[in-house]
Amino acid sequence: MRELTYFTASTLDGFVADPSGGDPTDTSPGGFFLSQGDHSEPLITAYPETLPGVVREHLGLDAENKVFDTVLMGRKTWELGVRMGSANPYPRLRTVVFSRQGRQSPEVEFVARDPVEAVRELKQGSGLGIWLCGGGGLAESLWSEIDVLVVKVNPVLIGAGIKLFDGGGFDIRRLHLIDHQVYDSGVAVMTYRKA
Repeated sequence: MRELTYFTASTLDGFVADPSGGDPTDTSPGGFFLSQGDHSEPLITAYPETLPGVVREHLGLDAENKVFDTVLMGRKTWELGVRMGSANPYPRLRTVVFSRQGRQSPEVEFVARDPVEAVRELKQGSGLGIWLCGGGGLAESLWSEIDVLVVKVNPVLIGAGIKLFDGGGFDIRRLHLIDHQVYDSGVAVMTYRKA
C-alpha cells in the first residue's frame, strides 16, 4: 500500500503560512522560510520531485522522482502556484487538488468529494508515495490517513498564521521520531511516523 507523507515547512511556532495564506518561500521581505543554506542541497537530492517545475528547469535538474509520484493540495495552496503563473506547479507528479468548488483543468485533477475517501483509494493504487504539500486545513482533515510527517522547521517565529494542522481542537496525537537532521542554516528536518 502506498503511504501518505505530509512533507512541509513550518515555523518554530507551528505555522506553514502567514495569516493571509501568502507564499512563505517568497524571497521578498514578506517571505520567512529559508530557501537557501546548507539544508537545501540534501533536500533537493532526497526529494527532487518536491521542487516546482520552474525551479527544476532553472536548476537544470532532470532527476527521476525518488519518493513521490502524486501530490495533494488544497485549493488555496494550488492558487498560490496559479498566482505565480503555473496551473500545475509540479508537472512531473499527478496533481490532485481538493476543492468544493467543482473546478476543471487539463493540468490537474480537482476532487470535490471527501478527501479521506479519495486518499484511501489513492493509497490502494500502485506507484510511489503520495505527498501532501498543503495546506494546514487539508492536513487536519487527512490526519487519519497521514503515515509520515516530514517537517522542515525554520528558525523563525511569526506569532499567527495557518497552522501545520489547522482547524482542529485539543487532541493529543503521538508520533515517533524516525529521523532528524539539524543544519547550520538553523533548519531542522524532522521525520516522524505515527505512534
